[in-house]
Amino acid sequence: MPDKLPQPVEEFRQEYPEVWKAFTQLAGRLHEAGPLDEKTRRLVKLALSIGAGLEGATHSAVRNAVAKGVTPEEIKHVAVLAVTTLGFPAAIRALTWISGDLKTDGG
Repeated sequence: MPDKLPQPVEEFRQEYPEVWKAFTQLAGRLHEAGPLDEKTRRLVKLALSIGAGLEGATHSAVRNAVAKGVTPEEIKHVAVLAVTTLGFPAAIRALTWISGDLKTDGG
């Protein structure tokens, strides 16, 4: 997990430490549950977030992907692929969210 969490998530983590611990343990087990490699898992999580239209999850997926070495080009490609499945506006929305994160992370 990235070093710095968004403030609302950090507040949740501090207020509900046992719930946070269980959540992160579940996340770890889910990532280990199948044959997908780390990079593929990170790209899938990004695609799921974009497809569901979840801005916060998309930002989180981008941060986690970057932390695991996924390139900005690979991350943006996921959003471009959304054009024919989700529509042009959804793809542009995702690219907008992603581009802000990549600028923050130096991408």
